[in-house]
Amino acid sequence: MTMSDTERTLRRGLTLRAAAREFARHPSPWMIGVTLMVSLTARILLGDWQITDAIVPVAIIGLFPMYEWVIHVTILHWRPRTLGPLTLDSELAREHRKHHVDPRAIPLIFIPTRSLAVVIAVLAAIALLVFPRVALGLTFVLTVTVVGLVYEWTHYLIHTDYKPKHAMYRAIWRNHRHHHYKNEHYWFTVTTANTADRLFGTAPDPAAVPTSRTARHLHGEPA
Repeated sequence: MTMSDTERTLRRGLTLRAAAREFARHPSPWMIGVTLMVSLTARILLGDWQITDAIVPVAIIGLFPMYEWVIHVTILHWRPRTLGPLTLDSELAREHRKHHVDPRAIPLIFIPTRSLAVVIAVLAAIALLVFPRVALGLTFVLTVTVVGLVYEWTHYLIHTDYKPKHAMYRAIWRNHRHHHYKNEHYWFTVTTANTADRLFGTAPDPAAVPTSRTARHLHGEPA
């Protein structure tokens, strides 16, 4: 895989503006952004604002660190399994293993396009079929896409050479770097620093954790 000029810049250190230019070159931010704008426009046009339109975003944002942890552990770190002639191994898990092999490969940082398309379709189905009001379903989709865009940007930025300048981001940056370069069995949150990890017991003192031989090669010995 060859690096673009922008990717080489990312390796040498960069400004937020340069990081944003590279971020905008990849499909998943655009897919999430378009979904966000469509749901926002539809939500404004539909109206029908009720108290539940405030409760749903608060609940989603409050629960997101736990959701992020569960997805990371159960889906992204899924160990391939066989069921007769079938191998159970999702695109998300396969691409995430590649991401661990080379955490600095920019294209591998983003949610795979096909998997993201499925997620967006599922969100639309939930909005239409699960919620008692279409307007509330749109509030749900809008909130999830905002959170998803924040996730993509944060995860991407952590894997560039942009240097943390504020304590909150520095804690998030350090937490995820430990996951990739110290031990893949801990520090599963990405957009928050140790919130769900503390809850689920995966936020140990880094000094007390041995450096894993398989952080780059999940589920097996290094190649």
